[in-house]
Amino acid sequence: MARKGGWQEFSSNAASTARPTTGEAGPAGAPSPKDQQRVRVQRTKVAKGGKLVTAITGLGAPEAELKTLLKQLKAAAGTGGTIKDGVIELQGDQVAPAISALEQAGYRPKQAGG
Repeated sequence: MARKGGWQEFSSNAASTARPTTGEAGPAGAPSPKDQQRVRVQRTKVAKGGKLVTAITGLGAPEAELKTLLKQLKAAAGTGGTIKDGVIELQGDQVAPAISALEQAGYRPKQAGG
């Protein structure tokens, strides 16, 4: 039984319905440009002590670049910090200084959480 009008929601060409691949890494595994990364800055608590830390996630950069960025963030916030599993953690509630320092470094950060 033929459909009235011959309209189809999707064409049968698989290439036209395939989604473009966008992720943390660009072609050949190269990291995507800084302004296209989804960088999230949020306040969270550490496990046992329950102290506040500022976690920065979504940075698709090599370890050496993360270390230099961490040094800039610590200087801007005036506090200590570390890198754990690709996540930068700053001691205390440092959301505003972290966002401004990341914007100066060329990223487009967003505040996540409350």
